[in-house]
Parts: sequence; structure tokens; C-alpha cells
Amino acid sequence: MQVHEELIQELDTKSYDELVAQHQAFERKLQELTGKTWLTPEEELEVKQIKKLKLLVKDRIARIGSPRSS
Repeated sequence: MQVHEELIQELDTKSYDELVAQHQAFERKLQELTGKTWLTPEEELEVKQIKKLKLLVKDRIARIGSPRSS
């Protein structure tokens, strides 16, 4: 999956709390998919895409840091 510039810009506009919520939503979706006995090829692709997006969000969270730790 190629990460689009629009997605990166969208992440740059989100607050820390919104990013954390997005990361948690990705985690829940991954748990849902990986809890299945088997995945269709489309679901396997979705898992890969979600993992990449989740990492992108995690990196953004790390860059801006927690407002509670300031």
C-alpha cells in the first residue's frame, strides 16, 4: 500500500487524543480480523494496510508527544 500525502496531512491536523483514538480503533480492527480462523485474500491485505496505518499513527503520536508529559 502506498501512503498518500493526503493521509499524512490528515494525521498532521489531528490532536494527540484523536491520534490515540485512531490507533486504538486500528488495534480493535486488527484483533477482530486476526481472531478469525482464516482470512480471505482481501482481509489479509486489509490486515497489512491497517498495520502500516497503525504504525504511521504511532509514529505521529511519538513525534508530537503526550500533552500530559509536558
